[in-house]
This record gives sequence, C-alpha cells and structure tokens, in this order.
Amino acid sequence: MSLLLGAVAYDPKVVTIWTGFRTWFRDRGVDFDYVLYSQYERQVEALLDGSIDLAWNSPLAWIRARRLARHRGAEVRAVAMRDTDRDLASVIVVRADSDLHTLDDLRGRTVATGAIDSPQATLLPLAVLADAGVQARIRRHDIGVGLHGDHIGGEREAARALRTGGADAACLIDANLLQFAREGVLPSGSVRVLGQTTPYDHCNLTAGPGVDAEAFVDMLLGMEYGDDQLRPLLDLEGLKQWLPGRTEGYAALDAAVTATGFYRQDGGIGATGYRP
Repeated sequence: MSLLLGAVAYDPKVVTIWTGFRTWFRDRGVDFDYVLYSQYERQVEALLDGSIDLAWNSPLAWIRARRLARHRGAEVRAVAMRDTDRDLASVIVVRADSDLHTLDDLRGRTVATGAIDSPQATLLPLAVLADAGVQARIRRHDIGVGLHGDHIGGEREAARALRTGGADAACLIDANLLQFAREGVLPSGSVRVLGQTTPYDHCNLTAGPGVDAEAFVDMLLGMEYGDDQLRPLLDLEGLKQWLPGRTEGYAALDAAVTATGFYRQDGGIGATGYRP
C-alpha cells in the first residue's frame, strides 16, 4: 500500500503531527507520506487531478471537492474524521449590556465575522441571519484567507471589534467563545448569545476518485489514545479517537455555499473578492 496525503500548513504543528503519523504507519508496513499546501483550493485541485490520494480537508474544501468530482463524473469519499469534528455549532453574540435581544434587532446593525472563507465564523452564521430575513452591515476580518477558518485570527478580531464597540454582534464557533473568555478577549459574562446555527460537522479525510484507502482507514480508526507514541500527536490534532467519515453534517454549509455563490455547482470559485 502506497498513499500520499495532502494537508494544509495552517500552523507549524502540522509538520509535527503528520511526520509522527508517517513514522507510525511506516513502522507498520504502510508506505505513507504527506505533502503540505498553503491553501485548501490548491489541495482540492491536487486531489482531483490525482497528485495526492487523500486530503485532510476543511468542511468547505469537502464541499468543493465533491462538486468538482461530480462535475467530472467521479466521486470522492469522506472516509474518516475526528471525534471532535462532529456536531459543532457557531453562535452570534452581542455585548451583555446591549439593547439587542432577537436576531431581528440586528437589521441594519454591524455584524463582525471571520474571513470570507470561514464556514464557522462567516458562511454558516450569516446563513442564520439570511434565513431569518435579516440584512445587516457585515464587517469581515480577512485574516488567513485560503485556510477556510483554520486560523482563528479573523474570529479573534471579530470578537475584539464587538468588545471595543466596532460591531454590534460577532460570529464565532462556540469553542472559540470559550477560548476568548480564557484569553480575556471576551471576558466571561461580557457577552450573550443571540443566535446559533444548527449542529454541523467540521473536517474530514477525503479519498480521491478511485483511491483504495480501506486498509489505511482501518488502521487510522484503530489508533488508540493510550498509545504513548500516538497520544501526543492526537492531542496536537485535537482528538482522542478517529471515527468513520459521514457527510450529512455538511448540508447547511452546502446550502450556504449555494445561496452565496461561493462555489458554483461545477466546483469553480464564484465568491467575489476571494483570493486564496
């Protein structure tokens, strides 16, 4: 078995993680290696042209990969994901002393978001506003564009804009709301939640068209957190257990991508001003 995986270098720890996993797989007879990309769009294109066999994809990258594949009469598969990738939620928060109490109150007000390509801090929460028929002024924070929200700099700046009065509301994944409280960016008790997305899934390991990765995936799913060699790597990657991939958790994002034209149905990039 010989497999090449693509991963996006959103943080230096990515090298540590996948180098460690490569050693673990090779010690078990699997000819496994990885290459790094600076952005997800190029990684998805590499998966579809066969340059790599597997891609560690963001949810937005999964949407594009599936659209590109189907346009070409092929299929990609979500073969694995972390236990922490399932059933997440994003929130729209306001300052605790704000006079805003419903989503409808945000009409004409300023809402701070993450980067243009962040599912968790832009596309999904703004879809909640759109579904509610609310038109607001959007103050976007395009930090780490091309990383699909993996870099939380845009979210952090959105939170700061809310705290300093530069915005009336901010869009965040709920886990970062907790982190920003610990950091003091949004101190505990300083904000309250005005709206929330339905649960959604995050990253998945995507197999390219025709790639036989079953044996590899079986080994991945068999990784044990109690393994002293693996545990530091799993901690860095933010999981305790790999789970089988599933796709139903991407429906809301797929709908948001269609509604905004972020990607066309053929997988082409349609978002105005998006330069990864």
